[in-house]
Amino acid sequence: MNKGCQKCFVLQRRLLDCRKSFCSKSSRTLSKTRGEERRRVVVTGLGLVCPLGVGTKHVWQQLISGRCGITKITDKDYDTIPAKIAGFVPKGAHSGQLDIDEWLKVVDKRSTSEESLFAVIAASEALKDSKWKPTTELEKQRTGVCIGSGIGGIKDIPVTGAILKKEGYRKVSPFFVPRILVNMPAGVVSMHFELQGPNHAAATACAAGAHAIGDAYRMIMHGDADVMVAGGAESCISPLSMAGFCKARALTTKYNDNPLEASRPFDKDRSGFVMGEGAGILVLEERTHAISRGAEIHAEILGYGMSGDAYHITAPREDGQGAYLAMSAALRDAGLQPRDISYINAHATSTPIGDAIENRAIQRLLGDHNNNDIKVSSTKGATGHLLGAAGAVEAIFTVLALKHKMAPPTLNLHSFDSPQEFTLNYVPNSPQELNPTSSSSPLIALTSSFGFGGTNACLCIGEENS
Repeated sequence: MNKGCQKCFVLQRRLLDCRKSFCSKSSRTLSKTRGEERRRVVVTGLGLVCPLGVGTKHVWQQLISGRCGITKITDKDYDTIPAKIAGFVPKGAHSGQLDIDEWLKVVDKRSTSEESLFAVIAASEALKDSKWKPTTELEKQRTGVCIGSGIGGIKDIPVTGAILKKEGYRKVSPFFVPRILVNMPAGVVSMHFELQGPNHAAATACAAGAHAIGDAYRMIMHGDADVMVAGGAESCISPLSMAGFCKARALTTKYNDNPLEASRPFDKDRSGFVMGEGAGILVLEERTHAISRGAEIHAEILGYGMSGDAYHITAPREDGQGAYLAMSAALRDAGLQPRDISYINAHATSTPIGDAIENRAIQRLLGDHNNNDIKVSSTKGATGHLLGAAGAVEAIFTVLALKHKMAPPTLNLHSFDSPQEFTLNYVPNSPQELNPTSSSSPLIALTSSFGFGGTNACLCIGEENS
């Protein structure tokens, strides 16, 4: 072997040794993340903007008191749309209302769509609640954003299209494309609070908010960040979107003169969902990071499950297989069993088919543990369906349910179309106390979200337990 070949041989051996060392270290790190030493993720901040109002404390009191945020639409642009009701964020200068004029002094009105504004407002409350204000470069780099949205800036599309047709190219705003992007709520929040960690968005229809929280949970668990501002935002109540959902026969048109009773999950007279708007934002944090700075821990994210129906673009599988798989995966990720569950916040949107199928999936999941002590409720009776923001708002309601040991009610639930099939405790019309499965166990809950295209997400959340 000549000297040149010897040098090549030595270099190849060194490269092979380096690869072996790197792979060994990577394997050890991965096993720690996936094994018993994986990083725990807790909730330290909550922020809400929804049809029940603005501010977590205010909204929770409204929810527990049985209030409903659905109102009649008075805008003449909706005159030809069969559905005449929606869940708008209440606007005004009073407590629990959104003061648009004040917030438009804080953000750039030209470049900030309404869903991005909702996200900034909810994130502001969540970060304030968490008392986390990153100041150093390292703290900013270790704090990320993950916010989901189902449709994005759909309001701007017909408006800008009309401007182009009537007034020409020169009148089209340069902010048009950025405003309609689904990832822009996450981008705007990241810029507004100078957060340089992961900047991510989920665009999985009505499961987007739940997927965003689950993705953020895994980012912290795998060490990509120490803190994540996560949730969902949506503002798509418009003639175009309402017309589309009406054509798909998804919205209820039966209760136009009685909006407070229109959204009725699980009830025999349910006839479609009511569209809502808003945002729900949580601050998720690695547990030791939260403890080290003395943060109040509201709850812990224990598991995250996903699945696909592989069945139909809008309808779930009739046997509820997709929902069942997502819930089972969340429990498996948490290392828990159905018998450990005290509460399930259901996706149930008030559609005849969807609610029945989800009920089958829950019944299958619980099996022999189906009893009156396990509470199942849908908060959409109070808020309507917030599409991509729904999963995040309902995750916050689930956290608050555990914290206050109180299951929020399913409004407008009076009777069932199939009593022999609907055999769970659906918390009809009034809140109920939550009890752990044993005196030594923490309260455990699931919250699920499902979207068009057969995409499903489920989060397993537990009360703080050292």
